[in-house]
Amino acid sequence: MTSSPTDLTAVQAAAAGTGDTDQAPAADQAAGALRAGAGGTWQALRRDTGAMLGLGYIALITLVAIFAPVLTAISGWTPYEFDQSAIDPDLGGIPIGPWGGMGAEHWLGVEPGNGRDIFARIVYGARVSMGIALSATALTTVLGVSLGLVAGYFGGRVDLVVSRVMDFLMAFPALIFMIAVLSALPASNRSALLVVVISVFGWPYLARIVRGQTMSLAQREFVEAARAAGASGTRIVFREILPNLRSTIIVMATLAVPGYIGTEAGLSFLGVGVVPPAPSWGQMIAASVKWYAVDPAYFLVPGLFLFLLVLSFTVLGDRLRAVVDAQEGR
Repeated sequence: MTSSPTDLTAVQAAAAGTGDTDQAPAADQAAGALRAGAGGTWQALRRDTGAMLGLGYIALITLVAIFAPVLTAISGWTPYEFDQSAIDPDLGGIPIGPWGGMGAEHWLGVEPGNGRDIFARIVYGARVSMGIALSATALTTVLGVSLGLVAGYFGGRVDLVVSRVMDFLMAFPALIFMIAVLSALPASNRSALLVVVISVFGWPYLARIVRGQTMSLAQREFVEAARAAGASGTRIVFREILPNLRSTIIVMATLAVPGYIGTEAGLSFLGVGVVPPAPSWGQMIAASVKWYAVDPAYFLVPGLFLFLLVLSFTVLGDRLRAVVDAQEGR
């Protein structure tokens, strides 16, 4: 999946018009090798049942999140509507019917005490969980890769400053500090605040890996050739070294998503994440604790959705890492 330095240099030389006629076929072969590597990774994943099941569930939840308004229009309930007829006031608001009131009217039942439709809150909660996790992963990846590349290639004072910042952030008990920070911040724009806070504590882990690999790649022949050709440091970092790190970046980003999904759910569970009445899976699990004995379905439904999503991303990331390691070990 990762291109060899010589192939990458040949492709770039041909694209820039600096290669001679003998280099053109080599550039075509290198481009073909890049496409073959990506195709080989996909073919290997297609043969892996666990990876395909995980990818299928991720795709399902993604579609559910995108089409949440359509799905709730079909079901007939929004995540904020109360259906007092679906709960029994004489029994403290317990849903009427088996399994938390599941049926044709409410597909996954209703919340005890208020009668809000669980299906509607699940699909809108998927928007919150996936949106925060993917946004935090994107921001973390940009910060981690950029700072790791700069620190690893330029070294010296730049590396010293970036490394000390990484050590400082990694020394904190991140979850405790996130709780303290979010508790002190206003409740408005909480999703955006969650993305920023998670990313601030998440980027050093990727940056440290990128920094180490950049330091190794900076000593390779293709980087020395680029320096001799007069390429600037920025060009070498982002045009020569970065493409050879894409496998690591993709795998690390895939494995980061389930962690951020769990972090958002945990913070919402503790009451410092998504603010009610906005739906969140972690918030639903927290609210279900006091109802678990009389309405276990209220806990099991969001818990199962959350568990399967985290498991799917974890399995997909592990299988992707195994495939990439196998290809790079050839």
